[in-house]
Amino acid sequence: MPNTADVIWTHADTAPGSIAIRAEDTVWTYAELRDRITTVMACLRDELAVGPGDRVLLVAPSVPEFAAAYYGIHAAGAIAVTANTMSTAPELEYIAGDAGVCAVLAWHAADGAVRQIAAILGVPCLRLDPELRGLTGREHVAAETPYPAAEDDTATLIYTSGTTGRPKGAELTHGNLTACARTFATVFAVGPEDRGGTALPLFHVFGQAAVMACTFEAGASLSLLSRFDPAGLLAMIRRDRLTFVSGVPTMWNAMLRAADGVDPAAFASLRLASSGGASLPGEVLRAFEERFGCAIVEGYGLTETTAAATYHPLGLPAKPGFVGRALPGCELAVRDFGGKDLPPGEIGEIHIRGPIVMKGYWNRPDATAEALQDGWLRTGDLGAFDTEGDLRIAGRVKEMIIRGGYNVYPLEVEEVLYRHPDIVEAAVVGIPDEHYGEEIAAVIVLRPGATVDARALSDWARQQLSAYKVPRAFAIGGELPKGPSGEILKRALDPASFTIAP
Repeated sequence: MPNTADVIWTHADTAPGSIAIRAEDTVWTYAELRDRITTVMACLRDELAVGPGDRVLLVAPSVPEFAAAYYGIHAAGAIAVTANTMSTAPELEYIAGDAGVCAVLAWHAADGAVRQIAAILGVPCLRLDPELRGLTGREHVAAETPYPAAEDDTATLIYTSGTTGRPKGAELTHGNLTACARTFATVFAVGPEDRGGTALPLFHVFGQAAVMACTFEAGASLSLLSRFDPAGLLAMIRRDRLTFVSGVPTMWNAMLRAADGVDPAAFASLRLASSGGASLPGEVLRAFEERFGCAIVEGYGLTETTAAATYHPLGLPAKPGFVGRALPGCELAVRDFGGKDLPPGEIGEIHIRGPIVMKGYWNRPDATAEALQDGWLRTGDLGAFDTEGDLRIAGRVKEMIIRGGYNVYPLEVEEVLYRHPDIVEAAVVGIPDEHYGEEIAAVIVLRPGATVDARALSDWARQQLSAYKVPRAFAIGGELPKGPSGEILKRALDPASFTIAP
């Protein structure tokens, strides 16, 4: 099984002048992308002595240089540890320390905090400038081809967490990433003539595996918007004559609102929009197709399944409320908590098996054994099949909140709230939100005599958490509802009691 970077070498040899990647001020051919990947690979190998199996932290937004750095790490035989650019210093320090990184690559606009973390850990930090200007012009003996990775060699660590414990690094292999890319390229008929685009973060598994890797597998071109803006994404579709675009439900909603007065003929090139990360309301699906003449196809996947599990076959009518059927080569099962397969219509825990299922959790043998059983991944998500084999997501066994396509885990937020000097109890839940799907809400109990308002709490939490994890709604009570053993009963909380922070 080839290194994930091998496909770039192949296209650079067979179609060197074909466009690989575009941004507002950047256009790279496959030959140019390979050159930049080689530059990163050589810097890592020759200057930092990074070798096969070493972990390298990558902190960068959705820019062409992310792709060069990501595949440069893989080409060196190392493991890319991709982190959210909104991560706080404590979050980055934990991820980098847990992964045991030996080097850091940081986008120039975000390298201040990252350099501090690198200094704390005593590892070198390379700055990524536009066009990799800071890395070019050095003397390197560039490797001619990527490291010959095995199918089961770990390529990427993406940190994800459940409702208990600290974040865990999901080990995605070269085989996982290649299987995801090839499968999506096949089912969505993506070819060299296609022009894809996204404003998704490439540090997240959806943008990284299901979009970027799929596009490059097909030899197509990928247009990137580093920060989502509905008008900007619409302009990118028109400018680059995109044939497919990928996003999450909040993006489609925002694009619909921003498209008033825009001629639908401007989007005639668009044939496909792929959606994931959260459930898509049926009215949004219908309105998008009517407005842009393009169907949205929903899918379901997790970090642990390389963003892949289900798809909606092209040409079939949309089925609102469902996320499609098993991808070719993958198996899905809905089981009760005793492990028995359930018939269509009955809700149970979703299990997944196939080449897209992760190798395991980095240095977490117990968590790996709990999640992977007899080759099946226990997802912790609840769902049900219909009689045609399409899957409906019914909820989550875990209490994960999905805000605008980002996973938010209540315990992580609660742990931060408990650090506030005036908070003695806290419970975090998701409440419905028209724009984000779910909003973060916190019920708190203050120490006697203390007073604090929602805005002050939100501002305080923002210093400790990434922006998308910060509660926007608060309720202050005298006591939280508890069960017989003292556990907080979140289901008994009243959403109407929350106050939205301004």
